[in-house]
Amino acid sequence: MFKKILLAVAVALPMFAAAQSPKFGTVEVQNIFQAMPETAAMNTQLEEASKKYQEEFNKLQEEFNKKYTELQTLDQDATTPQSIKERRMQELSELNDKVQQFRQTASEDLQRQQQTLMAPIQERVLTAIKAVGQENNFTFILTTDVPAYVGSDVVDVTPLVKTKLGLK
Repeated sequence: MFKKILLAVAVALPMFAAAQSPKFGTVEVQNIFQAMPETAAMNTQLEEASKKYQEEFNKLQEEFNKKYTELQTLDQDATTPQSIKERRMQELSELNDKVQQFRQTASEDLQRQQQTLMAPIQERVLTAIKAVGQENNFTFILTTDVPAYVGSDVVDVTPLVKTKLGLK
C-alpha cells in the first residue's frame, strides 16, 4: 500500500513541478478607450446628434413659452370666453406632453446611438485583451476598476494592449 502511494506521488510530482503557476494581469480599459481615435470620432458624432436634438428642443420650448405667455394674457382678459381659455390650456398641455415625449425620445435615441457606435470599439479592445492574454500566457486579466487589492505579482497589461491596438 505504501509503495502504491509513493509511486503515485513520484508520478504526480513531475506534473506538479511542470505546471505553470497562474499569471494574473490588470488592464485600464477606460484609459485604452480614451486613447482610441474611434472613441473621439464616436464622441464627435454623439455631440453633433445631441446638438441637433437640443436645437429642436429649444424650438419646442420657445413655442411652449410663447403659448404660455398668450395664455397668461388671455387669462387676465375678462372679455375672453372661458371655453377659449380652456382650449388654449388644453393646447398648452398637449404641447407640454410633446416636449416631454421629445425629450425622452431624444435621450433614448442618443443612448442607442452610443451603444451602436461603442459596440465595435468594445469588441476591438476585448479582442486585443484576449490576444495579449493568450500571447503572454495569462490565466486572468481583470479590469482595474473591480479589484479591492492587487498584489505585486499582478502585471498591468494596459501598455501591451495599447501596443496591440497601435496606440501610444
